[in-house]
Amino acid sequence: MWAEVCGGIEVSIRPPNRSALPVLEDLPPVAGRRVLVRADLNAQLRQAAAGFEVADDFRLRVSVPTLEWLLAHGAEVMVCSHLGRPKGKVDPRYSMAPVRTVMERLVPGVEVMENLRFDPGEEANDPDFVRRLVDGFDYYVNDAFGSCHRSHASIVGPPALLPSAAGRLLSHEVEVLSKVLFDPERPFVAVIGGAKVADKLGVLRSIAERADHVLVGGAMCFTFLAALGHDIGASHLEPELLDEARRLLGLHKEIELPTDVVALGPDGVVATVGAPTGTVGRFGADLPQGFQGLDIGPDTSRQFAQVIASAGTVLWNGPMGVFEDPRFCSGTRALAEAVAAGPGFSVVGGGETAAALHQFGLEDRIGHISSGGGATLEFLENGDLPGLAALRSAVSRRPG
Repeated sequence: MWAEVCGGIEVSIRPPNRSALPVLEDLPPVAGRRVLVRADLNAQLRQAAAGFEVADDFRLRVSVPTLEWLLAHGAEVMVCSHLGRPKGKVDPRYSMAPVRTVMERLVPGVEVMENLRFDPGEEANDPDFVRRLVDGFDYYVNDAFGSCHRSHASIVGPPALLPSAAGRLLSHEVEVLSKVLFDPERPFVAVIGGAKVADKLGVLRSIAERADHVLVGGAMCFTFLAALGHDIGASHLEPELLDEARRLLGLHKEIELPTDVVALGPDGVVATVGAPTGTVGRFGADLPQGFQGLDIGPDTSRQFAQVIASAGTVLWNGPMGVFEDPRFCSGTRALAEAVAAGPGFSVVGGGETAAALHQFGLEDRIGHISSGGGATLEFLENGDLPGLAALRSAVSRRPG
């Protein structure tokens, strides 16, 4: 493992797996060459007095090691990225200007292109757009792991036209997630939460084949509980997935569900902002009519934490409840603390889970926080991504 500095913060980065993807050192000499870097600078923005500003610069900071390496080796660097969903039209709300301001502070000397998605050719993977994008550049570097699951022009197009490589962040993400997926230290414990079974079905199938324990929480757990015949009150249910939930539970005894939940009565509302209202109760796996399950209960938290405490590897994607509401944050907090304190190597994926860790002040105690959301899930499901395949088939890199 070695360390590189991201905007004043030292970030540990393991050496990339050179046999899997072309890396920066595989490029021909970059001194005096123009390099196009596809980064994931899709940061959350907020309204400020002078316009929009970057609310969370995590994705910007983790792009720094690649950019600094290129600059240190004499390259002229242009960064391109998407921001939000402008739907192929110029929209001032999604201008890269706030991002450009932060990047100029983090890495002086790097230029930032305007939002790729202002052109419909980006999402359509238009060959003409690809040619315009790479015109005047000598090499291409993909460091946008969070976008590698999309077959967009800036992700899959340039490697067919330019010598290309994976940046530091991308190669590190692939190495870490490959280790989790194909060679985890055991026991391997997966914690899967979030709102919808549909969003996690593929990764549940894949991980259940590999993990020793799959701990399921969040709103998605109620479809599984209903599949077992439990009364789930007014909790979130995906009825079209009940049969699939039964099938998964029948095939995989590794899947463990909550034995108790914390629920909000019909007289209340979820309060992510403002004063909490309504009756809150703790129940077993069956809920009264009108009650909505919004967190795993204390018994389940203890049971899940005990499993995590003995893990060699922990993969966590999705919170256990509506952690933004203080009445329903205990389950997510308990598991976050267990993962942080556990002896195993921990990998966290998904923006909500990362936000929960930030809320609890535990980010620094996690082995790896993935920069990808959908990309992380798709890689864990399939073991590959379109952007990675494009890099592996890139045009010739280093002569000889």
